[in-house]
Amino acid sequence: MAIGTALSQVFPLGSRLNEQGRIEIGGCDTVELAREFGTPAYIVAEDDLRARARAFVQAGREWGNFQVVFASKAFPCTAVMSLFAQEGLWCDVASGGELHLALNAGFPGERILVHGNAKSETELQAALEAGVALIVIDNFDEIDRLQTIISRTAHAPSGPTAHVRSGDGPHAARHTADEADEPNAADEAAGSNIEVLLRATPDVRGETHEKISTGQADSKFGFSMVDLPLAIERVRAAKGLALAGIHAHIGSQLLELGPFRREVAALAQIGEFSTWDLGGGLGVAYSEQQRPPEIEQWVGALIGAVREAGIAEDARLLVEPGRSLTANAGVTLYTVQSVKRNVSTWVAVDGGMSDNMRPMLYGSVYEAHLADRPSDPATATRCVLTGKHCESGDVIARDVPLEDPRPGDVIVTPATGAYGHAMASNYNGVPRPPVVFCKDGEARVVVRRESYDDLTARDVR
Repeated sequence: MAIGTALSQVFPLGSRLNEQGRIEIGGCDTVELAREFGTPAYIVAEDDLRARARAFVQAGREWGNFQVVFASKAFPCTAVMSLFAQEGLWCDVASGGELHLALNAGFPGERILVHGNAKSETELQAALEAGVALIVIDNFDEIDRLQTIISRTAHAPSGPTAHVRSGDGPHAARHTADEADEPNAADEAAGSNIEVLLRATPDVRGETHEKISTGQADSKFGFSMVDLPLAIERVRAAKGLALAGIHAHIGSQLLELGPFRREVAALAQIGEFSTWDLGGGLGVAYSEQQRPPEIEQWVGALIGAVREAGIAEDARLLVEPGRSLTANAGVTLYTVQSVKRNVSTWVAVDGGMSDNMRPMLYGSVYEAHLADRPSDPATATRCVLTGKHCESGDVIARDVPLEDPRPGDVIVTPATGAYGHAMASNYNGVPRPPVVFCKDGEARVVVRRESYDDLTARDVR
């Protein structure tokens, strides 16, 4: 499915210039959105999210047992996660907080997969209590930690004090006496095996920024191909654990299919398993020049590689798209505060690194557009779109053509639906932006803007 727009591929599905020459997202005028909800603001086209989710699911029908797992770190927002839960997706979580969000958003435990290279005992305990489908084991210490939890649960005393969660983290809680007699998922798990995957590092690297490359041999994630046989042996011998299969993720924002095929070929050499989680990593277009594979091409390439590698047709395949589900569904709106001309033309807006850290972390490239008038790249001023923060590196986009930018102009930066909200901070005491869903010309706030009072809400006096 080619998801195009009337503007360019970087904008959400259905975006267009309306009769007034203004950019519309989900049928909503971005200038009016800025007036109603203020800026900065994350604007999300709801139909775009659904279209991409359905495209992944449809593409996977070629393989009998195929599950699309939303990598929730890309956009850990209840409304986004609820939408994907409604579409039948699974959810991948990498912390106790993301597990809490997934459950709150309506994902049942049996459609949740737990990741992470440093899971705490408290987080693993919470995963067992939630009855998650799979836990991806990242290291030998985690095998020991899981066995300790399972053993302790199996020997826990009955009665009002039987269900005290360990640790003092966000999940630490004591069940009431009334609840004590009710079996929970962790109790039931003590009498059955917990299905796990082992994360393999297949020494496959794709063309991407080093900070989001994860499949190379020297990685903080997973077992090396040298250590993996011992990990398999350890898990198979562990009481209470059942090894379902292998997981791998070679990196993010990959724009070529070759590395994914090499990943599958490397994993298939490990052995035969009932479950193969091939991770995510499909890149997206952040600029008109980038041409990532279509969803169908990516899924088709993975399934083709699986068949070529001789993996059994009845195996369960999982993929974990995150960025490719949400990035192009969202834009961020800013208001210009000042225009300064020295060596460059600096256009300063009311947001920046507190709402989009990616340019500062990875040198990510973004487009920027005036909401109410198109700019001709041949004649428009080449500008540096800069944020309001006390850092010289607080630059959202460089060399962007803007037609006579002025204070009060609304700026639209497309393709911010992944990792903007997720990485947002309160640097310089800036409240985090709202998330606004748009559909058929109607807009609704799904995450409110933070207030100054929110900045002090956790203070203890």
